[in-house]
Amino acid sequence: MNVLVLCPHFAPDVAPTGEVMTAIAGALAERDHRLHVVTSLPWYRHHAVEPEWSGRPWRTEATDWGWITRLHPFPTDKTNIPARAVAFAGFTGMAAVTGALTRIRPDVVMVMSPPLPLGLAGWLAAASRGAPFVFNVQDVFPDVAVELGAIRDRRVIAAASALERFLYRRADAVTVLSEDLRDNVTAKLAGHRPERVRVIPNFVDTDRIRPAERLNAYRTEFGLGARTVVMYAGNVGLSQSLDLVVEAARRLCDRDDVVFVINGGGSAREALVRSAAGLPNIVFVDMQPRERLPEVLAAADLHLVPLKRGLARSSVPSKLYSILAAARPVLASVDAGTEVASTVERAGAGLTVPPEDPDAFCDALLRLIDDPAGRAAMGASGRAFVEGWVSPSAVAGAYEALFEEVRLERWRRRARR
Repeated sequence: MNVLVLCPHFAPDVAPTGEVMTAIAGALAERDHRLHVVTSLPWYRHHAVEPEWSGRPWRTEATDWGWITRLHPFPTDKTNIPARAVAFAGFTGMAAVTGALTRIRPDVVMVMSPPLPLGLAGWLAAASRGAPFVFNVQDVFPDVAVELGAIRDRRVIAAASALERFLYRRADAVTVLSEDLRDNVTAKLAGHRPERVRVIPNFVDTDRIRPAERLNAYRTEFGLGARTVVMYAGNVGLSQSLDLVVEAARRLCDRDDVVFVINGGGSAREALVRSAAGLPNIVFVDMQPRERLPEVLAAADLHLVPLKRGLARSSVPSKLYSILAAARPVLASVDAGTEVASTVERAGAGLTVPPEDPDAFCDALLRLIDDPAGRAAMGASGRAFVEGWVSPSAVAGAYEALFEEVRLERWRRRARR
């Protein structure tokens, strides 16, 4: 089968969604499918195109399984919504043209969102080739941006919501990561073939990410020593309530046996660094290369997953499963009853508290810090839970079956005309 994939990130870019799509593409290639991946030049780490990739607006490279075309992402400040809209439009336009002129004749087109406008490029490419369109939704947009207050203009919200519904209704299938997200998307279809919304969860590579020694080179490099390390590792953006971490560090300033680590970069980091100025027990570390992920995860005694109120209903952080695979406990500050909360609870892998509640967060944090035996048991329970989770190969198999299904259904519809 020939598969055209449009996605915002792909290896060697280090974005979590890029990791996901890279693994799925690799597993599809192992099943003898031919792919053309249209993505951006690597830019996630510093929010600017990596120096070794700069100088050209696009590049195409041949692989053993097809081609990768990398386009300039026009990176902008995430807080500048008009500039981001222009950037998305530029990237989407280039992706639409590239997709329409793909070197393969696609049997199916799969698009990863966000960014939402990329779905338009995928739909146009699919329509121009008469191929089915599969829309892979990692975060529901514009819900996330509205919850964050990043978009407040009612006209912009209405336009984004209209585009969202347009794409859902024209997709042959919409894949989401959890039952929460399926309910969200199904409601927006308002009875228009809700059965097209399928849950295909992201995966964790339990062979690559395994329990490992906490006293490792990462701790040595960043002066963490043998202290209890409380870590947030991931995007330092508008979706995360990382002010909770700074407040916790402030309250535990007298505990010289505890250190907080924020590992990553993003639009909220500069303000967070200013907020934490003068605190001796909080360390900021730049995002590390993807090959160091198992080491980064192992260095922590406790990991944090803090999402702002309402966001856990439209977003599922893939890093949660990697934390569990590393056999480390989790403190999640998220809405009750959402996928993140229920996963932590089902796995017995940590504690959950309401979002944006400093007192509840710090109380739970102290319970975990002062209970190393309990943390170890939670970590082991989380690891056991994800060992039964789907593998990259199983997820690729689910997509393969879905591709065959939508291709056959498209053929049947043509035959009935």
